[in-house]
Amino acid sequence: MSPLLHHHPPNNDSFTNIVSGFNWESSKKKGGWYNFLIKSIPEIAASGITHVWLPPPSHSASSEGYLPGRLYDLDASQYGTQDELKTLIKEFHSNGIQCVADIVINHRTAERQDSDGRWNIFEGGTPDDRLDWDHSCICIDDITKSGDTTTNSGGTGNPDTGADFNGAPDIDHLNTRVQRELSDWMNWLKTEIGFDGWRFDFARGYSPDITKLYMGNTRPDFAVGEIWNPLSYGSDGKPNYDQDGHRRELMEWVKAVGGSATAFDFTTKGILQAALVEGELWILKDSNGGPPGMIGLMPENAVTFVDNHDTGSTQKRWPFPSDKVMQGYVYILTHPGIPSIFYDHFFDWGLKEEISNLTMIRIRNGIKASSTVRILASDPDLYVAAIDDKIIAKIGTRYDVGNVVPTTFKIATSGNNYAVWEKQ
Repeated sequence: MSPLLHHHPPNNDSFTNIVSGFNWESSKKKGGWYNFLIKSIPEIAASGITHVWLPPPSHSASSEGYLPGRLYDLDASQYGTQDELKTLIKEFHSNGIQCVADIVINHRTAERQDSDGRWNIFEGGTPDDRLDWDHSCICIDDITKSGDTTTNSGGTGNPDTGADFNGAPDIDHLNTRVQRELSDWMNWLKTEIGFDGWRFDFARGYSPDITKLYMGNTRPDFAVGEIWNPLSYGSDGKPNYDQDGHRRELMEWVKAVGGSATAFDFTTKGILQAALVEGELWILKDSNGGPPGMIGLMPENAVTFVDNHDTGSTQKRWPFPSDKVMQGYVYILTHPGIPSIFYDHFFDWGLKEEISNLTMIRIRNGIKASSTVRILASDPDLYVAAIDDKIIAKIGTRYDVGNVVPTTFKIATSGNNYAVWEKQ
């Protein structure tokens, strides 16, 4: 499967199942992460995965790739070389799996200091001047912090159009040279390296109008944005029942970007893990009787997940309760939205078989991003929902579901505090 050079509008309602192909420690892998991951492709393909999200591919001041500098220099990546990455992507393609690049463009680390000692001279990683920027490409209101030290990078560009990132200079995306050269670089990642789509890191760091521009200039087959804002919390420290404002923020971002991108459904993650931790599964039904996350409003554009390299892994910035992870997967792999599986859970936690059972049930019954949910029970210790009236999913500590599940349905898989039935 060659990289797509012509635009095909993303069809998010076809069967899509994503796996994140790395964690926060992957860049330290002896022998290189790309060379290690390629050995796992048969297992990934056998589990019905359609897309793999790969780490940032460029030279970076941090080994994980999220402080990029010489964007064209893929050989300086701690994950492996450019040729190793191309070989990995080619092997994924030969197994029918598309590759999503982690696009970190909100901020960028400089190659050297200017005459005043400020880090604002950038190097693109090519012999010519592509991406060789200076202070004019940095937002004028940019502030960089390191510990207790605050520095001004000397930016003279436009004011930032989004949230500030303290770890590196924020790039002025209203600058036409920035727009043109970043678009060219992303298109090079498609045509030369083989990537099919994008995961926009820290997408709230710049206006959705900017993301829309890059979407139009690069025409990815799939794109997802990271818009990670906190839920609303009550005085008791628990998330409020009504998170409508939170999920509408995600929905409005998708609309502003043009409707073809997706967003990570942080609303669903937050509510789902709170429900399981607190034993309050009733909050999985909103006031309109549907799912309370983004999947309840715009499921075709919502990428659901249990954890990723930020929330889980060794960072653990917002981890799903470890003893309830499979209940989380039962929810996202049976419900609408585009489910994303975390590398650690699939490969390192011994959950591959249980997760694969769920992906196969999803595929077998044609459950899609736009599938319909009918919630049959939402009690503190029991949640039961029918999806497309083809499968029924149950999570919660209560074993006896009474007569909620019709006799025409038969158990397809079950585990600790979960079960899934298929219609016979």
